[in-house]
Amino acid sequence: MRPARLTVLTAAAVVAALSAVTGCSEKSDASGDGVIHVTATDTACDVSTKEFPAGKVQFEVANKGEKVTELYVLFPDGRIVAERENIGAGTQANITAEIKPGSYEIACKPGMTGDGIRQQVKATGQGATEKRSPEADAAVAAYRKYVQEQADETLPKAQAFADAVKAGDVEAAKKAYAPSRIGWERTEPVAESFGDIDPKVDVREDGLETGQEWTGWHKLEKSLFAENKIDDADKKLAETLMTDLAEWQKKVGQAEITPTSMANGAKELLDEVATGKVTGEEEAYSHTDLVDFKANVEGAQKAYELLKPVASKNDAELAKQLDAQFAALNTLLDKYRADKTGYEFTAYDKVGAAERKELSDGVNALAEPLSKLAAAVAK
Repeated sequence: MRPARLTVLTAAAVVAALSAVTGCSEKSDASGDGVIHVTATDTACDVSTKEFPAGKVQFEVANKGEKVTELYVLFPDGRIVAERENIGAGTQANITAEIKPGSYEIACKPGMTGDGIRQQVKATGQGATEKRSPEADAAVAAYRKYVQEQADETLPKAQAFADAVKAGDVEAAKKAYAPSRIGWERTEPVAESFGDIDPKVDVREDGLETGQEWTGWHKLEKSLFAENKIDDADKKLAETLMTDLAEWQKKVGQAEITPTSMANGAKELLDEVATGKVTGEEEAYSHTDLVDFKANVEGAQKAYELLKPVASKNDAELAKQLDAQFAALNTLLDKYRADKTGYEFTAYDKVGAAERKELSDGVNALAEPLSKLAAAVAK
């Protein structure tokens, strides 16, 4: 989920690849092969050109404010084309971008809250319509199938959870809670691209905007695991959760997916682990963080494996690094589950500080090469 958090990643962790950005300010001579400079502060979002050639572009994003910031590229209807969270104060993110011709909105979000500082921009020409390789097309098609399958598989698991809540069966609902979230966690960046769904189903209490009603999994998590009860409001909320998830299932096949958005999504999943799961913030009441952790890693690895024929051709050494780091992190996670094919993980409140540090180091070791994947597939 995307909480309103102020956790700052290391500079290496925020050096990432998006699938599109740009912003406001005066026009520059930026070209399809040039660099567009984005400067974010606590009060402004300045970009070296507000009209740029469509296609594969390089961006240098510098956060010169005092707050952590986020950067979003939005379709006119509010869908997310690309995003990057947790750009720490004083850090720079080098970004590889791929964007189609058209009009967009750029939003910088100092403090990672609110609607952000928005600018209208335009991508011109036909650069992004150049023919992709057969391997890249195959990766996109396979990933589109994967995210739809994850949504389809999530609905019956979520229904079992909702049914237990509506029946007032606390223990059955607790047991069904974590499994109901696995498919969502594997494909969360795609779900988040529809900006109206994630805040309804996956927002934490500390991520609520002013005046926002708290709905979704985590509200029910608190009732079940912290308060050990189910009331009439929770039963109604379970029905609302299913309505929202059905909307996600319906929309996910319409998501904008490109090779770079797949790579960026993989990196975003690792960012989710670093800023929510490793810290224990995501599942504060159920302590099922390692289930989410594993699902995030699986989703990132799936995107990488589908892109590997492209990435290994363009950067064989990077592919070797990613193979090794994914294997190492999965081995580390296996220490916390009895069945190496199942999802029964140690409760995270039972994982000590030293073990959490080891997990964090494993995530960081993977995040660094994973941040280079989009650039590799865009070559």
